Amino acid sequence: MEKRLWGVLAQLAETAATMSWDSGQQATAQQYYALAARAASHADDPAFCAFALAGMARQLLGLDGDAGAADALELVRIARDRGTGALTPTVEAMLYTREAWALSKLERPSGFRRACEKAKEEFAASQPATDPFWVNYFDAAELAGTIGGRLLDMSRRKPVFAGEAAEQIALAVQSRRSDRIRSTALDRLGLAEARVIQGEVEEACRVGHDALDVVEQTRSDRVRVKVGKLYKRTERAQGNGAGRAARPDAPAGQCTGVNEYGSLLRGT
Repeated sequence: MEKRLWGVLAQLAETAATMSWDSGQQATAQQYYALAARAASHADDPAFCAFALAGMARQLLGLDGDAGAADALELVRIARDRGTGALTPTVEAMLYTREAWALSKLERPSGFRRACEKAKEEFAASQPATDPFWVNYFDAAELAGTIGGRLLDMSRRKPVFAGEAAEQIALAVQSRRSDRIRSTALDRLGLAEARVIQGEVEEACRVGHDALDVVEQTRSDRVRVKVGKLYKRTERAQGNGAGRAARPDAPAGQCTGVNEYGSLLRGT
């Protein structure tokens, strides 16, 4: 009975951590993730302990800059050690995407590629019937979207990655479940940014309009932050044709200005 109670506490703490993270309450999220990992250890649930540690790594990786990347990478390795023998291929695939994220922020592209390949290999071996319920969110769309998002991060420094980022994110957009509104919004915003970086004017415009339609359906702080970053990128690009055309607030046949992104940021 005591282990079951610890298990319930672990799951409640992880849920609170994820909600805090999505609301932009970073310190609170970190505390809850730590509580979830400790409670899972008391519950003798190494797989969920690994999941909580992976969540803590994701929270660090979601911060601006790369200050937390090395710590996040270490957390992923600890998670894998804690879960030895108890992790399904789907959970392993998720952990490899977190490792890839950390390596991308540390500007280690070769390591990033290896981690992505390992994630794909593990996911190909997935047997959903054996997965714990808490990893059901990690499907083919999540795998593609996560890899695409990391390629997008890299393309901000090296635009050569933008095309591959767009391909992966487009796969995620095509296969997202209809109830994954927040993830769909993040996918579409990421795809719009990738098209801006590529200079693909008409496609950036189309995807931008689609993105904003979905953004209005969620109150996620992460989505709002993503809108802000895209707004700034298009604002910086305003002096060139591709940047202007990527603004999804202009009349049909023309996409100019940043008013629609700005209105969302102001909540108007």
